[in-house]
Amino acid sequence: MTSTAAAAPDRATIGTLVRAWIDGWIVSRGTSDPIDRPWGWTIDAGQANHVSRHVLPAPAEADVRALAATSVPGTWLKLFAEDDTVRPWLTEGWQFDQPGYLMTIPLTAERPEVPAGYTLTTWTRGGVTRVLVRTTEGHFAARGQLAPTGRTAVADQIETAPTHQRRGLASLVMRALQNTAYEAGASTGILVGTPAGRSLYSALGWETHSAMASLYLRPTEG
Repeated sequence: MTSTAAAAPDRATIGTLVRAWIDGWIVSRGTSDPIDRPWGWTIDAGQANHVSRHVLPAPAEADVRALAATSVPGTWLKLFAEDDTVRPWLTEGWQFDQPGYLMTIPLTAERPEVPAGYTLTTWTRGGVTRVLVRTTEGHFAARGQLAPTGRTAVADQIETAPTHQRRGLASLVMRALQNTAYEAGASTGILVGTPAGRSLYSALGWETHSAMASLYLRPTEG
């Protein structure tokens, strides 16, 4: 049975899972190492619209207010709480992205079958395994990537082309990634899914542990 985001989650467990998610995410995205903070971690992403992000596994009002008041445009906040909980703590200019959900699954061997009309390609570079699904004519259909980091592995950037949705391709990508993680020695898969992705992942056996509010400070005009 799949749980929903708990109203009062075990924060020690959430903190451990968030750190494991970070460890895989930074490999997947090629960002800086996380910097330890009293409230969580800071990661430099180095992009114009994503300069850095602050990750708070147990966001407290005082910490969020301080970060909201002192951050520069292009900063993201990843707060493991519901949007409505943190909304009153923010200053003007912060924009909510779609919420996320911290999810895990016990990994087992998978043998996904490729649907007729498609091909599956995988490769690994820099510690990241990528899965690509194409039509037999070579058109893009779906993709995803995975960063194993010991006993845990983080799935990231799962995407299916709109014209190829509802054909089992996202499940194919996820099961291929889960098998890669299992063969690499990982025992637990971790991801932060979108509201749409959460339904798919839940159907595949992923469990939700916490909601995550995701927001960024808009660049100033001029």
